[in-house]
Amino acid sequence: MATILLGVTGSIAAYKACELTRLFVKGGHDVHVIMTQAATRFVSPLTFRTISRNPVSVDMFDEPEEWVPGHIALAERGDVLVVAPCTANVTAKLAHGLADDMLTATALATKAPLVIAPAMNTGMWEHPATQANLATLAARGAALIDADTGDLACGVCGKGRMADPQKIFETSLRLLKLL
Repeated sequence: MATILLGVTGSIAAYKACELTRLFVKGGHDVHVIMTQAATRFVSPLTFRTISRNPVSVDMFDEPEEWVPGHIALAERGDVLVVAPCTANVTAKLAHGLADDMLTATALATKAPLVIAPAMNTGMWEHPATQANLATLAARGAALIDADTGDLACGVCGKGRMADPQKIFETSLRLLKLL
């Protein structure tokens, strides 16, 4: 059994993270969901708390369950940090070491492997800044799960869809040598 930190960012694809959470839990893993404020506009923390059977972290300034600040406790607990969906904004924050919310602070503090499953509009995906940020993360050892091509929420068909939750699940377990 692994402890999975699942970062969920503000994308319409956040609903797919519910299925990913279910896959990890069904596989016997301990899942701790960390949501950005924007993610809570798409899926409620209550949904993830119910599926994961664990508290959901959103605000860095919530009262910690232990004396250790929440982002540090999570960072030390996780065997892997999976960010799915990962928006262009959070990709940029991770690439540049910004830590202005619970998810990015946890990512900066953890020594666990990082798995990124991007989700964004095709124009954002193709932008040189996004591609440079992804290359930076890959160069640091992050496992990037390529975005899929298909119908996007903005009404266009193109690259930028979050990969299938099953693929993210399997990639994460392979990284941990559990599959």
